[in-house]
Amino acid sequence: MSLTKEYLEKGKEIISVIEKQESVIQEVAHLFAKSILDGRMVHLFGSGHSRMMVEEMWPRYGSFPGFNPIVELSLSFHNLVVGANGQRQAMFLENVSGLASRILRNFDTSPQDTALIISSSGCNVVPIEMAEEFQKRKVKVVALVSSLHLEGSTSKKADGKKLTDFADYILDTGAPLGDAMIYLDGLDSPVAPGSTLGGVLLINSIKAEVANILHKNGKSPKVLSSGKIVGNERAVDLFESAYDEHAHLMAKLYENVGDKK
Repeated sequence: MSLTKEYLEKGKEIISVIEKQESVIQEVAHLFAKSILDGRMVHLFGSGHSRMMVEEMWPRYGSFPGFNPIVELSLSFHNLVVGANGQRQAMFLENVSGLASRILRNFDTSPQDTALIISSSGCNVVPIEMAEEFQKRKVKVVALVSSLHLEGSTSKKADGKKLTDFADYILDTGAPLGDAMIYLDGLDSPVAPGSTLGGVLLINSIKAEVANILHKNGKSPKVLSSGKIVGNERAVDLFESAYDEHAHLMAKLYENVGDKK
């Protein structure tokens, strides 16, 4: 079997893992849709390469307002690799206690909000504390992890707790321990990770279900769409109106920042 076929076969196994979570996906979709129907937002957070899942949800083609993508460049600016803003610093900062609370200090959240925290290992400090901070604010948390990787890893948080300890719902990417899925003869380090594949399947399954719930409840989503599908004029209108809606939703997160409750 070629390595391409081997990776695709493992990809099919990941699809099978996602399929078995359909009931949880439905529950999460209803949870997120309720936040949006209530005029609030679903907060998204991922450090490191998990930021890809944040931006997969919103904003990109086929997505719609209702999501607050929280992406800290200091934790996810990877392309320079070394030197200033390099990967070593990002990996260090990912485990600095207290950073999550400083990030959330910028937002006036509500118990009507919900949150999706993405972390393959579920063991780095900032994503864990982000979930913990949201729960302190009475915001329900969904954790998107790689269960086998999480189970085989040790938390870097002082008390040993993992992301799933602060989650109301858990979704599993289906990726293996260590993430990479292909072993080569004579090479002790596997290549070609699987968590992104599983994560994208989960994100877009949730997205589709949320869109359906919103549509059925009279709040058809303003979906960022190609002019090749809806016509150029309609596509421009959708982009402008979607960005405006996002701005109005974000304004609610700032209007009472710092007020004592």
